Amino acid sequence: MARFFKYKTPSDVTADAATLGYDIPATEDLAPLFQPVAVGDRSVGNRFAIHPMEGCDGTLDGHPDELTYRRYLRFGAGGAKLIWGEATAIADDGRMNSRQLLINDDNAAGLEKMLADCRAAHRESVGDDADLLLGLQLTHSGRFSFRKPKIVCHDPILDPITLDKSTGKFIDASYPVLTDDDLKRIEDQYLAAARLAAKVGCDFIDLKQCHRYLLSELLGAKHRPGEYGGSFENRTRLIRNITQRIAAEVPELILATRFNAYDGIPYRSRAEDKIGEPYPHELPLQVAFGTNPENHREEWLDEPVQLVENLKQWGMQLLSVSMGNPYANPHIVRPAEFPPVDGYHSPEHPLDGIARHFRISRRIQQAVGEVPVVGSGYSWLQDFAPHVGAANVANGSIALVGFGRATLSHPDFVKTLQETGSLNRKKVCRTFSYCTNLMRAKHNELGQYATGCPPFDKEVYGPLWDEVKQSAESQDD
Repeated sequence: MARFFKYKTPSDVTADAATLGYDIPATEDLAPLFQPVAVGDRSVGNRFAIHPMEGCDGTLDGHPDELTYRRYLRFGAGGAKLIWGEATAIADDGRMNSRQLLINDDNAAGLEKMLADCRAAHRESVGDDADLLLGLQLTHSGRFSFRKPKIVCHDPILDPITLDKSTGKFIDASYPVLTDDDLKRIEDQYLAAARLAAKVGCDFIDLKQCHRYLLSELLGAKHRPGEYGGSFENRTRLIRNITQRIAAEVPELILATRFNAYDGIPYRSRAEDKIGEPYPHELPLQVAFGTNPENHREEWLDEPVQLVENLKQWGMQLLSVSMGNPYANPHIVRPAEFPPVDGYHSPEHPLDGIARHFRISRRIQQAVGEVPVVGSGYSWLQDFAPHVGAANVANGSIALVGFGRATLSHPDFVKTLQETGSLNRKKVCRTFSYCTNLMRAKHNELGQYATGCPPFDKEVYGPLWDEVKQSAESQDD
């Protein structure tokens, strides 16, 4: 049973938002979603973007596997004209889990096939891929690297909950920080990965700066010494160098970034009712980009706005706005009805989080003008996400509407919407966190379960869900 979502019409969403003090528009006119938009020198055929959705289903050496290929076939056939391929590590020691994709010479052929198959499925389904933009998100997982955390700075709130899996212990103030020379090597790894991405058929690459992975965390490293910390100029040195080098040396790629405009701080489950509460913390905050150091609930957008203005100058042609951390404050990243197994019940109404997404994305779009911005926070709106997204596109708040969890349950949502005028209610994501729960399950021989939508993609993910539940029950025994 739904905890929050009880709406029957788009206007119900708008009315409930108004009672909370928010202006969340909706419209019955969905035509703005099917208009093209310029991205760099390309024209993208509609305003729908598929967010980078990891399936955790690669091989142990980072090659796409059966379910990876299946997912991109479904995305390609679904009708969205911007397919933002999933997080793909630039180095083995920067992988987030044991089955994350890895871009290197050995895996290049598999990635090329994955992208080519996606394009072919798109052509077969909708007839033309000239206006399809397809790329990969290049990442270094930093402190969340599964082999061993690779941190760029210490965070007194996040460190005590950052697990070093190589020792089974949480890190502390004595844990080593990546050196400036380490970061220079990572810069070179990004450039090598970009060259490979162009060879395997990417139209664009995303330099991932969100969710407190390495490039994201560096943005808030105000107390890091040396070339890459302290001042805003230093904290943006690595992304500046990477962006400018790729723009100069791999000019055929459109450059994009999905970035955190607001970090917030970690939350935990309150003992008495399992509702999220902030971890104890001292003020001012030491590490939290886009966040008021005296009040973590308040976004401070001066630096995020300065960042995107600089990114535009350096050659970035596409932006995607995110916030928070899926491990430490998931209610900020992705408003949901129910939390994942390792989470907490939301301390705010999901519309609070959606309004935050919309407010911040609008400010970023205003700052960069003609550079298109992909907005987030739509999946919880379920059937009415297109109506709200169309209103945001029409009023200029964003250029493209991004869907994440919703694409796992309903990968053909764009084609269905275009053909019928509505989504298929039997496939619409309810944000009950089944996909995240699968993603969090790691107790199999591969060290990671594949993730998808057990309720609405039962044939594939239903058996995996049953296996995870049985395994968890046996562990409890």
